[in-house]
Amino acid sequence: MAYSKVSNKTQDKDVKYLNKDFNSYKNQLMEFAEVYFPDNFNDFSEGNPGMMFLEMAAYVGDVLSFYTDTQLRESFLSLAQEKENLYNMAYAMGYKPKVTAASNVDLDIFQLVPSKLSNGIYSPDFNYTLKISENSIFNSTEGPKFYLNNQVNFNFSSSFNPTDISIYSYDDSNNPAYYLLKKTSKAISGEVKSQTFTVGSAERFKTLELFDNNIISIESIIDSEGNNWNEVPYLAQDTIFNEVENTEVNDSELKQYNGQTPFLLKLTKATRRFITRFKTNNQLEIQFGAGTSDKADEQIIPNPDNIGLGISDGRSTLDTAYDPSNFLHTKTYGQAPANTTLTVTYIVGGGLESNVQSNTITEIDTISTINKPNLNNGLLNYIKSSIAVNNPETATGGGAGDSIEDIRLNAMANFSTQQRTVTKEDYIIRTLSLPPRFGRVAKAYITQDDQISPLTTELDNIPNPLALNLYTLGYDSNKNLSTLNKATKTNLVTYLEQYRMLTDAINIKDAFVINFELDFEITTFKNYNNNEVLLECISELKDYFDIDKWQINQPIIISEISNLLAGIKGVQTVEKIELKNRNGLSLGYSQYKYDFKGATKNGVIYPSLDPSIFELKSPNTDINGRVTTY
Repeated sequence: MAYSKVSNKTQDKDVKYLNKDFNSYKNQLMEFAEVYFPDNFNDFSEGNPGMMFLEMAAYVGDVLSFYTDTQLRESFLSLAQEKENLYNMAYAMGYKPKVTAASNVDLDIFQLVPSKLSNGIYSPDFNYTLKISENSIFNSTEGPKFYLNNQVNFNFSSSFNPTDISIYSYDDSNNPAYYLLKKTSKAISGEVKSQTFTVGSAERFKTLELFDNNIISIESIIDSEGNNWNEVPYLAQDTIFNEVENTEVNDSELKQYNGQTPFLLKLTKATRRFITRFKTNNQLEIQFGAGTSDKADEQIIPNPDNIGLGISDGRSTLDTAYDPSNFLHTKTYGQAPANTTLTVTYIVGGGLESNVQSNTITEIDTISTINKPNLNNGLLNYIKSSIAVNNPETATGGGAGDSIEDIRLNAMANFSTQQRTVTKEDYIIRTLSLPPRFGRVAKAYITQDDQISPLTTELDNIPNPLALNLYTLGYDSNKNLSTLNKATKTNLVTYLEQYRMLTDAINIKDAFVINFELDFEITTFKNYNNNEVLLECISELKDYFDIDKWQINQPIIISEISNLLAGIKGVQTVEKIELKNRNGLSLGYSQYKYDFKGATKNGVIYPSLDPSIFELKSPNTDINGRVTTY
């Protein structure tokens, strides 16, 4: 057999890979042919048929280069431009894009109650107070509809949710006949709609589509058997938050705190669950689970017999790259609806047109009320007819949905924690986000827990890397700082548990309150009324020490107080500023004593090492000012 000898003189051809457009490809091909095939191809005129093949090759290269670059670009969240790709990557990172932005507004809601005479004193008869159900609808004279976020309970009053009471009318004897009650509640622009879907036999991961514009959210899905289906972030999540009224029946121990904590937060299993996602045409897709059993498999597993059973024939796959144990997974991802009719109630609305002017939301569209039994029907009907509503401020926040850039930035921001509490700031924000109906946390501060060093016999404290101390405070009915009651703390534990990192331990503790009084002296310019200047100084100090503006472990800077007083019109000089401790439970103050002189350094009054907060509890009596004359 003869072997052909390969020449080692074959010239290496110079191929360039940087040119990616049609003209660059064409010029490179012409140059390539001219250098390496000068005898075979030397006519580069437009009339030469060979140029057709050369240009076709350049065209194919240009198209392939474009699609290759585009596909690579669309695989990165920071570079993608196609909305469908951005939607898919956003959902994969746990962010749900919005197709519309609803405006929100504070609504003042009114009702009348009759007066009653008790021990010679007239007062409102709270037996006739109503509960206005959430999702009640109110109309604006400009067109958009608004619905309530939460139930309005006129019988409940706290510092965060007060009930304002005023005399509405008098009887012939000039005694109060009716009182006017006012509550303020959040409302969101939107209109309640519903669609029904008939479902036949069970189908794994059954999907339905809502064909409507500007869908804000799904309010409920109820099947024909009366079962409620719950929305979850992802189908593998089998628990949801459920709120129950804080009554004797629901919790006999925590019922005593229902004045400050009207609802209790419970975690319940949700075998009937679904997820939602928006499509690029702004339609909403609803997807259910894959299970068909009427009993949740979460109640069956974990089962030690199932460990390592990756497939149905029983072959162990423990040595594969993924963990096949069944302890943390469910094969159903929730039940799938079957042989039923689903009623989907949802909210649509939002947009720029929902930013209505003040005093325009005055009409009642749909309202549902709850009242106590065994009342006078005629009087009760009159009370219900007295319900009125108004918005003293403009509704704001309405607009279009997320733009491409909004989706990109929001998804990247959401991915860092995926709703988990990772940093100390995350815990503070999550704590302050506890819905008010479960008890309101007014102040929160978190620090590393300390433990006694096991290496020494002395009581040396070292940071405990496995635990954090969360210090909290709330408000009482007079908006003075107070410790959280047991019901609120129980709700907070339940709430944080869903966001807490597995290795974090959280100790919920009470922060310390340091009450004080403030004495100051000033001199005034001539031709100014001393009393008016003094009253203005006291007013500014009340605003400066407003408890909403102060946080745990925030120091008092005396120079700021001095500059505040010096900047008031009419003040010539600030002669004296002195802060002194006020304590004593019998006097209505905190029980804790504090050495203000010892805690002052370089004009700054520092709080104690134990997390504490300064509070000017009674500004009307605890601010003492004097004008000095010479």
